[in-house]
Amino acid sequence: MATRTFKFDLLARQGSARAGTFATPHGTILTPVFAPVGTQATVKAVSPAQLKETGASLILSNTYHLYLRPGADLVAEHGGLHSFMQWEGPMLTDSGGFQVFSLSDTRKVDEEGVTFKSHIDGSTHRFTPEVSIAIQEKLGADIIMAFDECAVPNDLAYNQKSMARTHAWLEHCVAAKTRPDQALFGIVQGGVFPELRRTSAQFVSSMDLPGVAIGGLSVGETKEQMHAMLEVVDPLLPQDKPRYLMGVGSPEDLINGIMRGVDIFDCVLPTRLARHQAAFTIHGRVNLMNSANARVMSPIEETCQCYTCQHFTRAYLRHLIVAKEMLASTLISIHNIQFLVTLMKNARNAILEGTFVDFANGFLTGYTTKHKEHA
Repeated sequence: MATRTFKFDLLARQGSARAGTFATPHGTILTPVFAPVGTQATVKAVSPAQLKETGASLILSNTYHLYLRPGADLVAEHGGLHSFMQWEGPMLTDSGGFQVFSLSDTRKVDEEGVTFKSHIDGSTHRFTPEVSIAIQEKLGADIIMAFDECAVPNDLAYNQKSMARTHAWLEHCVAAKTRPDQALFGIVQGGVFPELRRTSAQFVSSMDLPGVAIGGLSVGETKEQMHAMLEVVDPLLPQDKPRYLMGVGSPEDLINGIMRGVDIFDCVLPTRLARHQAAFTIHGRVNLMNSANARVMSPIEETCQCYTCQHFTRAYLRHLIVAKEMLASTLISIHNIQFLVTLMKNARNAILEGTFVDFANGFLTGYTTKHKEHA
């Protein structure tokens, strides 16, 4: 059952696009929202103070990785993730399900859970719904995820079995959860198959949880298939609960997701791209390593208000990259994160003002997914 500790208010809609607020014990999240990923209790190359300055309001950490290292008990001894990593705002943990299925080639799945080997040292471990919930309760995030199976999206027979298993595990997660200050989200699965997605959306919605996640997308299917599955589940999910599309973070995917009813997104993309010398702009990604930037005395983007663009030129950033200075990853990460946070803020304002359709069309028309050397 949904708890009043977590209250979602839907403030405006334009088509399926939604603007709302989601109250949590560590603050109210304004939606739509992008959450940077702090896999191992840190957003790579960025301090909590720098992260806060970007305007980020929600971050994600990973149950699988923190269970293996340093261990949930150690995090609990620090008072939970908020104290451990010194992040004061809302936080989300995933269940570990995706990593169990993506990082372990020797996993063994049964109806009760998954036995797998650590990608770090090869040691054997077992996750069940009860174990995942127990770990997440020790970690102490505001929003936690039900343990699910993320299947290969195009295998119908396996997705039928996997979806049924995911639904059964959700019931176990609900029964195992004990902390009222954590919001448990169920996860819609079903691959790229509309009937399975409908069945899953209806089942997860029937559990009356504080929110609903949409999993098993951005894992190898086409963009068109992802959009189609979002359109299938949009009318079936509760209007008064936040919807979270897991693992999606490219600018065009964020806008397309909002157009199809999504409220919350997360992805490692902004910091991963930064470590590979790529930066977001309103026209697409740019490669800052390219020699065309060697004498560019302007920032990554003239209109950007991030710390990086307010203080440094592309020429300086390229120098840091060539010199292999760590600061390059930090400065580009700050820009990329704030770019996505600002994009979400502008999308939210457009929904509230009733201009989102024009905003979305304008952005998607001007944004190219092709990687640019210089812009």
